[in-house]
Amino acid sequence: MIILLSKPATDEDIQNASVHYPNYIKITIDIEKELIAIGGEYHADAEKILLENGGNSDYIWGGGLDLITGEIETNAIVNIKPKRGNRSTELLEEKTRNTFISIAKQFLTNHAK
Repeated sequence: MIILLSKPATDEDIQNASVHYPNYIKITIDIEKELIAIGGEYHADAEKILLENGGNSDYIWGGGLDLITGEIETNAIVNIKPKRGNRSTELLEEKTRNTFISIAKQFLTNHAK
């Protein structure tokens, strides 16, 4: 299940978002508009929801949250954006990566380190 968050995630949101991966949730964020979607099997599915809600694919990045360690990861196929200089699944540009992590922590305050 993909959940579009407008406020910090509840325990129920986390439980619903972790249906596909019991100890992990995918995180997809438009870092310009601070739109965040969690859950789903593929980041591309969450990207579609963000686009339908005013997101811009140039600013949509993906990662995940390890629910056991609380670590936020910045690795996703949607991160391959050669036009933006990111030729890897890892979010390479430090400022963009830090913005992604900061937004993720805002919405996942009780679950992320």
